[in-house]
Amino acid sequence: MKIGIFDHVEKSNRPLATTFSERIRFVREADRAGIYCYHVAEHHASPLNMVPVPGVYLGAIAQATKQIHMGPLVYLLPLYSPLRLAEEIAILDHLSGGRFETGVGRGVSPFELGYHKIDHAKSRDIFFEAYECLVAALTNDTFSFDGEIYKYKDVPVPLQVLQRPHPAFWYASSNTVGSQWAGAKGMHFTTNGPTARALPNLDAFREALAKRGGFAQPKGGFKGGGAIGVLRQIVVADTEAEARRVAEPAIAQHHSNITWLMRMHADSGLVARLNVPLAGSYDEARKEGTLIAGTPAMVREEIEKQVGEMGINYLISYPFFGEMSYSDALRSLQLFNSEVLPYLADL
Repeated sequence: MKIGIFDHVEKSNRPLATTFSERIRFVREADRAGIYCYHVAEHHASPLNMVPVPGVYLGAIAQATKQIHMGPLVYLLPLYSPLRLAEEIAILDHLSGGRFETGVGRGVSPFELGYHKIDHAKSRDIFFEAYECLVAALTNDTFSFDGEIYKYKDVPVPLQVLQRPHPAFWYASSNTVGSQWAGAKGMHFTTNGPTARALPNLDAFREALAKRGGFAQPKGGFKGGGAIGVLRQIVVADTEAEARRVAEPAIAQHHSNITWLMRMHADSGLVARLNVPLAGSYDEARKEGTLIAGTPAMVREEIEKQVGEMGINYLISYPFFGEMSYSDALRSLQLFNSEVLPYLADL
C-alpha cells in the first residue's frame, strides 16, 4: 500500500501568498515522511481551486522537495494546446528530476469548460483526441498529427521529457465510462465517492486493464505493477473530539466551495451533468466513508476496512481542505506519518 496526497488549494481567509507558503511547507513535511505523490487539482473560476495553472505551482513544489512525486490530477486537456502542454510537461519533468506524474481528464464541470468556450457535451471527444495528440508530441523528436480537432505537421520538439517514453499517465474517474477507458489505456487510476459508488468504477477499470494485459508503464512498489486507488479526506488527532473540531468546519467550507458554481448556475439545466460526491456535513461524510477522522487507531481501522472492501493498493489522502489552519493540518499530517503510515505498508 502506498499513500499519496491530493489538494485543491482552496481559497481561505488567509492571504494567497500565505496559503502558497503554507502549502509548500506542508508538502516538504510529506516529502520527508516518504509520501509517494502530491496530486493537485485543476479548476477554474471557483474558490475551490487557487492553482488553476497547476504547472506553475508544481514548478515551485518541484524545487522545494527531494523525493515526493507530483502532478496534476488532472490537467483538463480540452483547455490546452497539446503541443504547448507537452512542452510544459517536459519542463516539469526536468525540474522535478523525473518525479512528474501526468494526470489527464476532460473536466467534470460544464460551467468551467463553458467559461473557456468548450461545450461540455463535446468535451469527451475533444479529450480523447487531445490525449492521442499529446502522446505523439511527448514521444517524437518531430511530430505530426491529423485529427478532427488537432492538426500538426512536422513540428520539431527539441524540448524532450526526462522520463522515457514519457511521465506515466494517471486518470481519475467518477464513472464507469472513464474507468474503462483508463483501464484500456493501461493508466494508473483513482476514483472517489462512497465505497458503493467507487466499487463499480474500480471493477470497470480492473476488467479493462486485465483485457489489455497490464499497465502501460508499470511502477515498482505497487502490487500488480501500478496504482489503483481511491481518494479520502483524512484528519488525525489525539482525540475524536479534536478531529471533529478540525474537520467539521473544514468539511462545511469545502462543500460550499465545491458546490459554489452549481449554486450560481442553479437554473442552467447543467447541474445534473455533474457527478461528484457531495457529502455536506462531518457526520454524513464519515458515515459514507469519504471522510476518515479520529484518533490514529480509529483512522488505521477505517483505512484497513476500506482497503479490504475495495482491494486498492493506493490511498490518496486529502488532509488539508476548506479553511483548515496550517497548524491543524500539519498536526494531522504528523500524526498520520508517525502513527498510521507505518501500519499501512503491508496492506
